[in-house]
Amino acid sequence: MPPHHPTSPTGPDTPALVDFTVDLTAQEVLRRAQVMDALGPDWDPIEVLRGEEAAYDLLYSGLDAEQQRVYDALVAAGVLASRGDGRAAA
Repeated sequence: MPPHHPTSPTGPDTPALVDFTVDLTAQEVLRRAQVMDALGPDWDPIEVLRGEEAAYDLLYSGLDAEQQRVYDALVAAGVLASRGDGRAAA
């Protein structure tokens, strides 16, 4: 999508355009601090990742032949990441 470059009106009664910039750096730092505070001191990102991996393993376990075929097609198409040996968990 091309950038939007509006043409400014011209004429003797037209006010001049004013440069308007906002620095959101301080707001972003505050937002990140609030997120970390909400997560709490017991948040363990490695444990969270392990839990997500376990959930994916469970999600793709015990597939019947048709489900396995669909899973394999989605992996081949790049929609799903290959897991382990490329087969859903048994």
